[in-house]
Amino acid sequence: AGAGGWSDDAAEIAPHLAEWRGRWRGQTPLLLRPGKAAEVACILAICNETGTPIVPQGGNTGLVGGQIPTQGEVLLSLERMNRIRNVDVQDNVLIAEAGVILASAQKAADDADRLFPLSLGAEGSCTIGGNISTNAGGVGVLRYGMMRDLVLGLEVVLADGRVVGTLRSLRKDNTGYDLKQLFIGAEGTLGVITAAALKLFPRPASYTTAYVALAHTTYAVELLQRLQEATGNLVTAFELLPRFGVDLVLKHIPETVDPLSRHRGWSLLIETSNPRAFDARGVLQEALLTASEDGLVTDAVIAKNERERRQIWRLRETLPEAEKHEGPSLKHDVSVPLSRISEFIEATEPEIYRILPGARPVIFGHVGDGNLHYNVSAPVGDGAALDAASEKIETLIHETTRRFNGSISAEHGLGLAKNEVIARYKSAIEIDVMRALKHTLDPKNILNPGKVLPR
Repeated sequence: AGAGGWSDDAAEIAPHLAEWRGRWRGQTPLLLRPGKAAEVACILAICNETGTPIVPQGGNTGLVGGQIPTQGEVLLSLERMNRIRNVDVQDNVLIAEAGVILASAQKAADDADRLFPLSLGAEGSCTIGGNISTNAGGVGVLRYGMMRDLVLGLEVVLADGRVVGTLRSLRKDNTGYDLKQLFIGAEGTLGVITAAALKLFPRPASYTTAYVALAHTTYAVELLQRLQEATGNLVTAFELLPRFGVDLVLKHIPETVDPLSRHRGWSLLIETSNPRAFDARGVLQEALLTASEDGLVTDAVIAKNERERRQIWRLRETLPEAEKHEGPSLKHDVSVPLSRISEFIEATEPEIYRILPGARPVIFGHVGDGNLHYNVSAPVGDGAALDAASEKIETLIHETTRRFNGSISAEHGLGLAKNEVIARYKSAIEIDVMRALKHTLDPKNILNPGKVLPR
């Protein structure tokens, strides 16, 4: 694998074993860093022959532990496979290797006057392979879809070392099973993604970004529908922020500004991506004014320039970091039907306080696609109480999610965090089919064992 292709140095391996939130700490005797797909194929062929378990890892930014070797498995880092192989502006396709940092893919598209729309807080360190393996979502799902919607083709190494190469840039290919879909969101349990053909879009001519004081969460979905109708579905981001979450950002993140400091309720960050032929600013202003007259919103500010736009986005993008500074918290990543988001929050918040007096819910996220990050910070100075109540809180949130016909994992995946509990929320038939796929593609269970599926 060349210089830097492997290491058994504990100090060099250590950064790969620490999960971002500190929930899991891994162990491995060996770190492998292949530089090309053929090397990955050779590694997996040997592991398959010897029955050696192996854990693939991208940027190590996952939030459910799927990238951490906790049982001494070999760790396979794709970080050296970091080439942009091609950018085709006619076909609107970018071919990137698995270790390409998301921000680098975005820049390569931007340099070609195109947009790669996946955007999330970890984009400066997460990788394309990890994004695909977890079916990443982020803030642009409302307009551009999940990572699954952005992948045209994949290069994948199977457990036995064979390479499935489907890096085609076709929008239509109806020749049987769409094999790439098996590996998107599979968290490295069915194969190791080494490269991907990704969709590009015309680069927006401008953005219109608003920060809105919401009168009540009940009105969020109606406001979204109004804005989509007014702008012709140009709304790209529609993010819900709680007052306590904004206060955490102002407390812990330097150089942050609250555009609506007198508002003490829920807020929305709204952004449209504007084509050259249409600037949504005037339409958005008019729609928000009408919404204010109708009692849906109580105040709003629209960014006048890029500096103000970045200030608004900073409130949303740094919220997870601010939570981390505040102390222990429980993280949940759920989705429910858009029409029931407010009802879901109202059904769970009082029960959280009943289970743990002094708990501080931080509920935020992509309300435009029904995805809430339902986090609960510990009572001030009492992390032990949060630990003691964690199982009851998790059960409450998951059971209520099921009652609302939702999902207990909207975009973070299952990994170690939910690989056991998922058996309660998928039917036995679904679990059986998942196990059958796993056994067919990885009969010796060497690929990321113990993740996604119940043991």
